[in-house]
Amino acid sequence: MERRSADVAETRPTKGPEDLGRRRWVALVFICLAQLMIVLDATIVNIALPSAQHDLGVSDGDRQWIITAYTLAFGGLLLLGGRIADYAGRRRVFLVGLFGFAGASALGGAAPGFGVLLAARACQGAFGALLAPTALSLLAVTFTRPGERARAFGVFGAIAAGGGAIGLILGGLLTEYLDWRWCLYVNVPIAVLSAFGWYVLPADRGSGRARLDVPGAVLAVGGLVSVVYGCSRAESDGWGSASVVGLLAGGVALLAVFAVVESRVARPLLPMRVVWDRTRGGAYLGVAVAMIAMFGTLLLLTYHLQVVRGYSPVRTGVAFLPLTAAVLVSAGGVASRLLPRVPPRVLMAPGLLLAAAGLAWLVRLDVTTSYASGVLPAQLLVGLGMGLVMAPAMNYATHEVAARDSGVASAAANTTQQVGGSIGVALLNTIATSATSGYLRAHGHDPRLLRAGLAHGFTRGFLTAAVILAVAAVILAVLMNTPRPGEPSVPEV
Repeated sequence: MERRSADVAETRPTKGPEDLGRRRWVALVFICLAQLMIVLDATIVNIALPSAQHDLGVSDGDRQWIITAYTLAFGGLLLLGGRIADYAGRRRVFLVGLFGFAGASALGGAAPGFGVLLAARACQGAFGALLAPTALSLLAVTFTRPGERARAFGVFGAIAAGGGAIGLILGGLLTEYLDWRWCLYVNVPIAVLSAFGWYVLPADRGSGRARLDVPGAVLAVGGLVSVVYGCSRAESDGWGSASVVGLLAGGVALLAVFAVVESRVARPLLPMRVVWDRTRGGAYLGVAVAMIAMFGTLLLLTYHLQVVRGYSPVRTGVAFLPLTAAVLVSAGGVASRLLPRVPPRVLMAPGLLLAAAGLAWLVRLDVTTSYASGVLPAQLLVGLGMGLVMAPAMNYATHEVAARDSGVASAAANTTQQVGGSIGVALLNTIATSATSGYLRAHGHDPRLLRAGLAHGFTRGFLTAAVILAVAAVILAVLMNTPRPGEPSVPEV
């Protein structure tokens, strides 16, 4: 009993949500700014990549590392970052992550060569792995009342789902009118603004127990890095190649051993009670499949608009505005109002089906399909569906989790988001490329049919994403049997 009382004292915030009053909503602004910075970076660099490659003399074979260095560090270190936040204190780690991410972004923007840019991107990923779970964890402990929590997570979910499209818009504007380096520099002012959250975020001392689960950390980092890297290699080597199969199999094996180790150690990096809860498990599934479809679709649709339809980077970015608007309306206007009143699967399963319908609409795209009749309706459906998925998913990812585990529960949600995005990009890109190759072989590699072949390949990718979302909707409707939210329970500590 004395040990439990000490644990409670160690994890209790020195200024709780009740003491913050209206400042909670000011804190939400700073938390969401930090989340926006992280999500932007997932797509904004993609627009800048061709210009950066030309300026720095990067080969076609090496250019993928500008993306992969970030995703490997970010995806591999997320669980460790979440546990560090639980130990060291969320507000303190939030500030460290912010300034570290900003410093790495400034270094990348000023990079004189490929090596420096690569190192900066890896550092961005490492500090992002500290920042992302801490932001979600701070949101979970700041908003505890169902109504307020629903509104806060509606805004946060909108940013998580729509930030990638915002990154495409901003990346196109900065690359075309300033320079590709500003796609990295832009993180600095966002981080500085977010840092003012120090004055309104709830303070906590952390658990103070800095004995990390070293075997678990090594296994988790090794397994996640192997899976993320295997997915990135699939784009160039193919899913059936020995290197990709070996990396994915090795990653899964390491994560299986990690699960066994975590169930037996006294202070695990990821307590299995966090993952095996059906509510949180359903939330993680929703996040993963949503990101598989979202990021893979953004990539294919970007290439369709620029290569097949001949859009400029800026016009491409603007073309994604309806998607962003639909996500904001769905997550912030619809899901946030319904979250306190209905079970989460009542929002998430229909949301996945709605997004699947939007992707199925994209299957009809060809070289002559107009934006108004083809892309626009599909974007609206996908955006509305994703908003219904991400707002409750981010909310229930930390559902009734112990205060001492809020950081690692948030990290698990961010890990599924990152790994899902990596799998989606690799899977849909590989399917699209293979379908295009088959189309061109069947038509004798006629250069005049290249755009038609590309459009054909992209539609196969959209169809795959639609099927994934539809299947996930059925699984989630059965798995996530959480009832309608009631009065907030006292969280376990």
